[in-house]
Amino acid sequence: MNNVKILAIVGMSGSGKSVAVDYLTSQGYPKVHFGDMIYKEMERRGIERTEDGESEKAFREEIRRKEGKDWVVRQVVEETNHLIDAGQKRIILDGVYSWTEYNVLKHEYPTCLTFVAVVIDKKLRYERVAKRPDRAFDAKAIRERDRSEIENLEKGGPIAAADYYILNNGTPEALHQRLQEILKEIDF
Repeated sequence: MNNVKILAIVGMSGSGKSVAVDYLTSQGYPKVHFGDMIYKEMERRGIERTEDGESEKAFREEIRRKEGKDWVVRQVVEETNHLIDAGQKRIILDGVYSWTEYNVLKHEYPTCLTFVAVVIDKKLRYERVAKRPDRAFDAKAIRERDRSEIENLEKGGPIAAADYYILNNGTPEALHQRLQEILKEIDF
């Protein structure tokens, strides 16, 4: 894996992960989205996605219980390896949820993987989530989602163990600027 660099973006719902990933993909970097593994499998099994995201949440938790906590990340590793085999040298991973996934990725890509956590003050995150045009949540719903993701999916571990942090309390442009600084520092 000479010269391959993989950047994994982590953070709680509404932190700005999608803003970061969208910016990076607009720069031409391919991404592997963890949620896509769930969506593809739901489609394969004929399970409809609901607007409120509940069917996805239930399926994500169920498949991890039945197939193992590493089911999603095994699919991600396979897709990432296909990109590497096709000649990609810079890849974005979007949506690492669990400590198990973090550990599998660190094992698979020990020398070329960097984790970046996008974090934001909770009050501001809740305000932004309530205002977003798609997948908006009220404060009660986002608190429940946070609890579920931390308790059921071990989401806090990858955030706590990240190599870099971006405090996303400002503008998208400030987030982009910090991303560029990180990319330069790690020679991405």
